Amino acid sequence: MENKVVSSLAAIALISLVAGVVGCEALTATPQQKLRVATTTSLYDTGLWEYLEPMFEEQYNVELDVIYAGTGKAFEYGKRGDVDIITVHSPALEEQFIAEGYGVTRVPFAYNHFLIVGPVADPAGIKGVSAEEAFKKLMESGSGSFVSRGDDSGTHSKEKAIWKEAGFDYEVVRKARWYIEGGTGMGPTLMMASQKQAYALSDMGTFFAYKGKIDLVPIVDKGDILLNVYSAIAVNPEKNPKTKIDLANKLISFLTSPGIQELIGNYGVEEYGTQLFIPCAGADPNSI
Repeated sequence: MENKVVSSLAAIALISLVAGVVGCEALTATPQQKLRVATTTSLYDTGLWEYLEPMFEEQYNVELDVIYAGTGKAFEYGKRGDVDIITVHSPALEEQFIAEGYGVTRVPFAYNHFLIVGPVADPAGIKGVSAEEAFKKLMESGSGSFVSRGDDSGTHSKEKAIWKEAGFDYEVVRKARWYIEGGTGMGPTLMMASQKQAYALSDMGTFFAYKGKIDLVPIVDKGDILLNVYSAIAVNPEKNPKTKIDLANKLISFLTSPGIQELIGNYGVEEYGTQLFIPCAGADPNSI
């Protein structure tokens, strides 16, 4: 009986010791930090973030919380301090975001080009002309529908810039009977344009990622105005003290590192037969 009591006491002591050690480890272990990123939908629709996310998390032991939204929404999240960093593609709005004190520095990490895509028949006859001339023909002829993102995204901002260069007031354009505002991401916009056999402005990455799902072809793919640059901007901790500037800078270093730049450049080539993104590691293609 005495031996059983001693054994029981020893077991209890051992359990207490183990529990104490585990408890101490739990108290002293560094909790995994979370980095919040707001990103344009085209980086999501192409699958690039899904590809890069686990690599970053493993390298820095950080949980990456990626919020997929249009560029306009990404700026809103950044201004409110809801995210620590944004990855977007609207240079003029990015510079404004920084000038207003919400962002630290604009760091380009990749680029591609926008395309005006549409049905093979090309009812407006815009193939081979500039983007500005193509929009002018669409407006003046009214031949064929046009599906717009209509969501204040980077693509939508680029579309409005092209209408302006073509000599038209966007508020007038959007009231045209052939103009359709999708109010959604790039992938769904392409699907809608395909169903309606309409034209649309798309970043080339998302177009090629969706090429097998839609009945549209590139119609206009040349011109400086179609350049599409993706940049990362850390949210300014002076505006939003709770943001994690150190982790944001780690993500920027990650995106612009030689190894990841090579992966970005090779991403999608084997699957889609073309380069979806061209790495640029901090150098703005507009100034190259």
